Amino acid sequence: MYLKLKQMRKKKKIRIVDMSQQLGISPAYYSQIETGKKNLSYSLAIKIAEIFNKKPDYIFYEDHQKNNL
Repeated sequence: MYLKLKQMRKKKKIRIVDMSQQLGISPAYYSQIETGKKNLSYSLAIKIAEIFNKKPDYIFYEDHQKNNL
């Protein structure tokens, strides 16, 4: 689960449907990324990071490390 991603999206008051439109994917697919049910490609991680004006590592690395312990 990408907890930081979900927290950032909610803090910015961005709906799942809005994120999915910006990324060119379905809302269901985006939701599955946040919950960890779908793998996140590097190119999609870059696009998401650009939306929040952050580096991908800032958003995804810590959560990824926790899930792999």
